[in-house]
Amino acid sequence: MSKRKTIFTCQNCGAQRSRWEGRCSDCGSWNSFVEETFSDPAAVKGWSIGKAGKAEKSSGRNIAAKAETVTLDQSVEHIQFERMNTGFSELNRVLGGGLACGSFVLLGGAPGVGKSTLLLQMAGGLAQEESKVLYVSGEESIAQTSSRAHRLGIRNKSVELSAESNLQSILDLARAKKPQVLIVDSIQTIFLPELEAAPGSVSQVRECAGHLMGLAKNEGITVLLIGHVTKEGNIAGPKVLEHMVDCVLSFDGDLSSNFRLLRSLKNRFGPTHELGVFRMIASGLEEVLNPSELFLEERGDSLIGSAVFASMEGSRPLLCEVQALTISTPMAMPRRTALGIEVNRLHMVTAVLDRHLDLRLAQHDIFINVVGGLKLVEPSSDLAVAAAILSTDGRKELDATSVFFGEIGLTGEVRAVSFAEQRLREAAKLGFKTFVIPASNKRHIEDFKPEAGSKIIWIKNVKELQRLIY
Repeated sequence: MSKRKTIFTCQNCGAQRSRWEGRCSDCGSWNSFVEETFSDPAAVKGWSIGKAGKAEKSSGRNIAAKAETVTLDQSVEHIQFERMNTGFSELNRVLGGGLACGSFVLLGGAPGVGKSTLLLQMAGGLAQEESKVLYVSGEESIAQTSSRAHRLGIRNKSVELSAESNLQSILDLARAKKPQVLIVDSIQTIFLPELEAAPGSVSQVRECAGHLMGLAKNEGITVLLIGHVTKEGNIAGPKVLEHMVDCVLSFDGDLSSNFRLLRSLKNRFGPTHELGVFRMIASGLEEVLNPSELFLEERGDSLIGSAVFASMEGSRPLLCEVQALTISTPMAMPRRTALGIEVNRLHMVTAVLDRHLDLRLAQHDIFINVVGGLKLVEPSSDLAVAAAILSTDGRKELDATSVFFGEIGLTGEVRAVSFAEQRLREAAKLGFKTFVIPASNKRHIEDFKPEAGSKIIWIKNVKELQRLIY
């Protein structure tokens, strides 16, 4: 009989220890070690994505098949990836132009945000393009999944449903049905019988994902996995799962609102940090083709503390509203609350304004909110945040047709940002007339010509911004 041994595995990074530890010394997470039992020797030692086939036997020993190579002098058409239309132009753009054949995609999101709904509707769109789809659910029965599909209006014979959590059965079913797209919902519910660890553990998630990756690369089947997320918003399971896949998509949104944001965090077949916007309605998810109008449609009449920022989400320019509120406080430690931007960025902008403009913001609580649930990570939002703070602190309304973008340095200078011309074109398309941008961006703007009645205001430092607003 094989000897069994107990190993404690970190559920965050996959590190293994012979005894339990309260804090993982590799990733720093607390209380993440879980006891797992293994048989020695292990039944599963890895996976293969080569196309050479199975090993052959000769004279009682295994002979590994020869690996294939491809020379780079072949034509691009011979090695390029074909893409499938998902039926959603927003999803196609986030994926880099469509779903790449033979790719391995991971979709993560909070419970109830609409991950299964998005992939079911995508399956219906692929079926209309005559692509064969196999949807395997490890969380719901066939009756539950089919009922939801019918409610979404998906009634196509090219979409087949199955309820299975045994990985070996899923692999056999995929090889028998030979679909073009395989959807697994979710990877945390799938298990490999040879492993004694519980479904959702690091060992099960890593091995199951590895075998599904081999299926995608060997059989040319596009595999999409749905993954749960932790309370911090990260995809649950080992980080090696994100390294395996070709594309990592994040689907999030405030559950109290009907808007959902789809982002590409990793994409081997297209640009990263692309953004797709959807609206949850009674009949499923609906595309929002012009998100800038969506995020600005409820902008109020009182424009004190409200600035419009032209951001770049991947290759798409997007306009959003940045709101600020300052209020005096008797506390020795004033509050700094930021929703949609990093709070450290707010601390830096506040310190620059306090030092160079003598605003005494150290005696005020400051609240920043990016309307619509957007999360801005680029430093070009500094100028819009500063304009909103100056507006609310001085009780001065900002021009309703003004748009701001620019990075602020510690010495008070306003630095140039990338993609300035694309931002200006998006703002002009929505009717904005005044563009407050860094003066050093003047040499980067060549083809953009302001229309009659429009103007560009070049800003070199925060003092010029204060004089413009006051």
